[in-house]
Amino acid sequence: MNSNNKHNATTVAAVSFIVGTAFASLASYLISSKRKNQIISPSSTSSKTISIPPEMRSEQLSRNELFFGSDGMKAIQNASVLVVGLGGVGSHTAHMLGRAGVGYLRLVDFDQVTLSSLNRHACATLEDVGIPKVECMKRFLYRICGEHCVIDTRSQMYTGDAAKDGDMMTCPNGQKWDIVIDAIDDVPTKAKLVAHCARNNIRVLCCMGAGGKSDMTRLHISDLRTASRDPLASKLRMTLRGLMKHDNSIADSSCLEDVDKVAVMWSSEKVVAKLADFTEEQKEQGVHKFGAVDNMRIRVLPVLGTMPAIMGQGLAAMALCEMGGKPFTPTCGERVGRNVRHKLLQRMKQRENDLRTKFEKDADPLENEELDEDGARPPRVIDGKWVGPIQIDTDDVEYILQEVWRNRCCISGASLGTVLHIVRWDLSKPSNCQNIVVLGAKALVVYEKALDETGDGRSGFPLDARSRIESRLSTCMVDSRA
Repeated sequence: MNSNNKHNATTVAAVSFIVGTAFASLASYLISSKRKNQIISPSSTSSKTISIPPEMRSEQLSRNELFFGSDGMKAIQNASVLVVGLGGVGSHTAHMLGRAGVGYLRLVDFDQVTLSSLNRHACATLEDVGIPKVECMKRFLYRICGEHCVIDTRSQMYTGDAAKDGDMMTCPNGQKWDIVIDAIDDVPTKAKLVAHCARNNIRVLCCMGAGGKSDMTRLHISDLRTASRDPLASKLRMTLRGLMKHDNSIADSSCLEDVDKVAVMWSSEKVVAKLADFTEEQKEQGVHKFGAVDNMRIRVLPVLGTMPAIMGQGLAAMALCEMGGKPFTPTCGERVGRNVRHKLLQRMKQRENDLRTKFEKDADPLENEELDEDGARPPRVIDGKWVGPIQIDTDDVEYILQEVWRNRCCISGASLGTVLHIVRWDLSKPSNCQNIVVLGAKALVVYEKALDETGDGRSGFPLDARSRIESRLSTCMVDSRA
C-alpha cells in the first residue's frame, strides 16, 4: 500500500471514530434525558406500567424465600403494613418492606422532600426535592416492585382525630393491619398512634430518637419500660399513661411493658450534638411564629444519616421476621453475670437430682449402671419421666434467660426484681433449651404443687399460658449438648 492510500485509510478511520463517538454521545444524551424526564414527571409512574412476569418476580424474591421458606414468604406477600412517617427512619423501613415483597403498603407523611432530607432519606434525590415524601417513595418502590406491591399513599398528617384522618387507619378489605410502624417525630402524635393500636389490638413497632447520636452498638429493641434511658421513650410512656387513664376503650396499660404488643427501637447513647440555636430573627420576632406545623420542633435537629437508616432497617427486619414466622427475640435486658448464671444452673442440677431420686425410689434399678466422664448417671425413662444429666451449661443459661424469656417469668412476666428459676417444663422430655422455662418464685410453687398432685407441673397453669409457652419453646435453638 502506497503512502497516499495509507493516509486516506487513516483519515477515514479517524473520521469514522469521531462520527461514531458523536452518535454514541448523542444517543447517551437522549437516553439520559428521556430517563430524567420520566423520573421528574409526576405522572411517570402512572403513564408507564411496569409489569414483572411471575418468573422474574420469583427470582427477585428468591433469597428472601430461602430465608423465610415458602409459607413465610407467602405470609409476607399477603401482609398489610402501615408506615406513619417517611423521614430518615420511616423511609428506610418502607424501602426494605417493599423490596422484601410486602403486598400492601400504606405510607403516611404530610411533608415534602427538602435539600436537608438528602443526608438520610432512603431514596430521595435532587430531582425529588419539593415533592411529597410519600410520592417520592411510591415512585421508587414502583420501579422495583411494579404491580406486585399495592402502594397506597396519604400525603397528610396523622392526628388521631377520625374526622380529620378519614380512613387512614382503616386496613383495606375489612382486615386488620399485620403491623403498624411508628416513625413519627413528636411525642403527642406518637402517643395517639400507639394508643389507637392498643385500643384495637394492633401490633406496633415504634422508633425513638435518632438525632444527635451515632453509636449503633448502643441500639436496643425492648418494651417502653425498659427503654427508660431514652428521654423520648420516657416522655412517650408518661403521655400514654395519661391518655389511657381517661380512655375506657383501652383495657389496661400492660401493653407498655409487653414487647410483644409495643416494641420500641431506642438508643442508650447520650446525645453528642445539641439542637441548633435559635436565629436572631427567631429571637426578635418570637420563636412561636416559626413553627410551620403544630407540635413540630422549631429548632433544627442535628442528624448523622447512618443512625436513622440503621434504626429504620432494624424495624423492617423485626417486622419481616414476625410476619414471615422467623424467630426474632431482641435482647432487651442487661446481661446476667456469670455468677448468677452459675447459681441458677446449680439450683436446676439439684432440682433434677432430687426429681430423679424421687422417681427411682419405686423403680427397678439399672443393671451394670456406669457413670459418664463427669460422674453423672446415664439418662433413662421412669414411668414416662425422662431423667438424666442436665443438658445445658452456663452459656445456654444466658441464652435461655435473655433471648428466650427476656429475663422474665414466663407466667407472670415478672423480671429480675424477683427470684427466678430455670425449670424443665415437660418432664417426659430432656432438659435442653427447647424444654426449659423461667419461673418466678410464686410460679414455681404452683408448678411444684401441680407436680405433686398430678405428676405434671404444667397442669397448674391455664391452657392459654401453656399454649403460649410451648409455642415459644418450639422456636428455640437446640443446644449443642442435647
